[in-house]
Amino acid sequence: MAENDLEWLPFPGPQTDAYYSEADELLYGGAAGGGKTDLILGLAGTGHRNSIVFRRVFPSMRGIIERSREVYNCRADTHARDSYNESLHIWRLTDGRVIEFGSMQHEKDKEDYRGRPHDLYAWDEVTEFTESQFRFVNAWNRTTRPNQRCRIVATCNPPTTSEGRWIIKYWAPWLDDKHPNPARVGELRWFASIGGKDKEVENGEPFEHEGEVVYPRSRTFIPALLSDNPALENSGYRATLQGLPEPLRSQMLKGDFKAGMRDSAWQVIPTAWIDAAIERWKKTPKPDVPMTTLGTDPSRGGDDFVLAPRYGNWFDRLEVHTRATVGSEIDGPIGAKLVVDAHKEGAEINLDGIGIGTSVYDQLKDMPGLKVHTINVAMPAMEYDARGELVPMFDKTGRFKLTNIRTATLWKLREALDPESGQDLCLPDDDEMRADLTAPIYKVTAAGYVVEPKHGPGSISERLGRSPGKGDAIALANWIVPTVPKFELIMVSG
Repeated sequence: MAENDLEWLPFPGPQTDAYYSEADELLYGGAAGGGKTDLILGLAGTGHRNSIVFRRVFPSMRGIIERSREVYNCRADTHARDSYNESLHIWRLTDGRVIEFGSMQHEKDKEDYRGRPHDLYAWDEVTEFTESQFRFVNAWNRTTRPNQRCRIVATCNPPTTSEGRWIIKYWAPWLDDKHPNPARVGELRWFASIGGKDKEVENGEPFEHEGEVVYPRSRTFIPALLSDNPALENSGYRATLQGLPEPLRSQMLKGDFKAGMRDSAWQVIPTAWIDAAIERWKKTPKPDVPMTTLGTDPSRGGDDFVLAPRYGNWFDRLEVHTRATVGSEIDGPIGAKLVVDAHKEGAEINLDGIGIGTSVYDQLKDMPGLKVHTINVAMPAMEYDARGELVPMFDKTGRFKLTNIRTATLWKLREALDPESGQDLCLPDDDEMRADLTAPIYKVTAAGYVVEPKHGPGSISERLGRSPGKGDAIALANWIVPTVPKFELIMVSG
């Protein structure tokens, strides 16, 4: 423990292992009551000089603040006067340590912490945050103080919603039971960012990549159970956890990251249907048929461009082009070239026509041999009836109207993935695509079904911390553009 007069010591076992872990980025926890909050406060009060502790919404911070009063006001020197500023939410300890409490309710709130370095970033219940928030804010994990260690500590219980599943991939060697090279508890693994993607490397030695020296950072995971926290174990809290329904009981009592997560009652596409389609894809080779459709989802700002090739009921791996891989912002001409390069003769192109998609369409619309549909997902969902007249589009039951094309594309994908549909769609094995497709939620209004918007306040992009481009490209590749029914003229004699 660092030299100061704070009367705090980690419990023997996982909490001590976590306290002394050498990992740059530590995930600690699993079960409820494993001493996660005390680890954060103890590290901030003894091992670091300038710390910040996050919860997604500030009202959830109240328990941590109350516990901090017990920890930081309990000192061997009874004359010590630590101070907590209630309006700034900052502790200033007598030995000069500073502990700040912060929150990021909305995705954009991460900008409030731009350029504000701390030597300890502590994320309480990290699954409540988006991966974008976590990565963005951690970029300022630094100090100018000699010999002061910098690190990131994240705590959580197993994720209970699809939005929190990003941690499974981030700490995959410990949490993903399909990882090809599983890691031991507390083992250091090293990761580097190559081309905007995490890559596991052999060790922490710097290496050169495309003329740049890359410095890997280490990660580890240390699980904790209620039994590792004697103070809470002896309070009778175990009986409370044992009374929870499954799978929450296994998640909170055993810290089981493999326990099934409950879908929201308003989730558009059930997770089980998506997982079944991915399993079919793994077992089904690419069919020897022409490309049917190319779903195309350009980002609004020209940062990325997703292409979803479809061959019958089989969807090929997604093509993702970014500003980094292309070398510039993806504008109309560049986007059009990406489409042409991926397109196969005879395939229809379903292009999200909002934002930069308009410019891409302008480049493609007059090219010979291309059948391009520009799709404005904000427009009302309409289809042709048997008489060739445009009418509102409904779900397959005919009871609920699909209010706009965004709602319709996702709802029709839902209906196609329904095991009773018989379509047996095969979706590529892609974690981000899976997250994109399990995330959308809907509501029932007087007008019909409405899926949450893609962008703007209260949108799925704000909730996920990124645009769900992969999922939307799949939905576009599945979309059948309504056409006027063909009529045959029947001659009747005499």
